[in-house]
Parts: sequence; structure tokens; C-alpha cells
Amino acid sequence: MSKSTDERGRLYLPKGVRDRFGDRYRIVELPGHVALVPVDDDPISGLRAAVGDAFEDADVDRLKTEARRAIAREARDDTE
Repeated sequence: MSKSTDERGRLYLPKGVRDRFGDRYRIVELPGHVALVPVDDDPISGLRAAVGDAFEDADVDRLKTEARRAIAREARDDTE
């Protein structure tokens, strides 16, 4: 599927795409292209659906803290 932006830079997705994937997307810039990744209305529910019961007994607050620390380390490493 090929789409162009309008004069204001907006991209319009066909109704069938919106019906299938929703109305919210994250724009991901990759070295060779840009990708639109659907964002779930309930990200935790979407994550559970994607990974099954892999995190069933995990503490969500602990996972968030660990993720934030990893992001901070990665950002620090990128600036050094």
C-alpha cells in the first residue's frame, strides 16, 4: 500500500487499516524506513496478549523500574 502526505504533512490511513489496527500509532524511525506501530488502548493488556503468561507472576512496578533504569543507562551510553 502506498500513501502520500498532504500539504500539511498528514497521512491518512484507509478505514480498513484503522478498523483492523486502531487509531493510535507510534512512529518508529529506522535506518532505512519509517514504521507505524499500533498502540493498544490498554498497553498492559496488549503486552499480556503478545507474551502470554511469561510475566504472569511479575510485579509491574518492579518491571517499570527496571525498564526505566535500562533506558537511562542506554541514554547515558549514547551521550558518552
